[in-house]
Amino acid sequence: MIGFTAALAVAVGGSLAVAGPAQAATPAIEITKVYYNSPGSDTGSNPSLNTEYVRLTNRRSTTYNLKYWTLRDKASHVYKFSSDFRLAPGASVYIHTGKGTNTSTHRYWGSGAYIWNNTGDAAYIRNSAGTQIDSCSWGSSGSYTSC
Repeated sequence: MIGFTAALAVAVGGSLAVAGPAQAATPAIEITKVYYNSPGSDTGSNPSLNTEYVRLTNRRSTTYNLKYWTLRDKASHVYKFSSDFRLAPGASVYIHTGKGTNTSTHRYWGSGAYIWNNTGDAAYIRNSAGTQIDSCSWGSSGSYTSC
């Protein structure tokens, strides 16, 4: 009976240890929307490129500095926050594909080509150490996804 109790304790303890990661907390910085299929024809114009974007949202009660954080797709197109960029609690920032003037709520990749595939893709946000913080993927239907 003691062996059975010990085995049961190990089994219960093991299941408790495994349950922790499945209940992981919401990431501090989340990918909350990806608009991957710009409206109308894909003309490649800067206005068309800039209607393609990723929205990141700070879900915590502290400000995060995203300096050296990266946003990337499956094909390893990489956007890097190269300077101090602070995202306040509850705030969002939009990373547009095309060119523009960076502000506190809108950043621009500077690409002359579309990044996000209309037929399915994924977006990944990584911190300055390269650790993946969040991801969002989609299939071939629709124009955007809320993550």
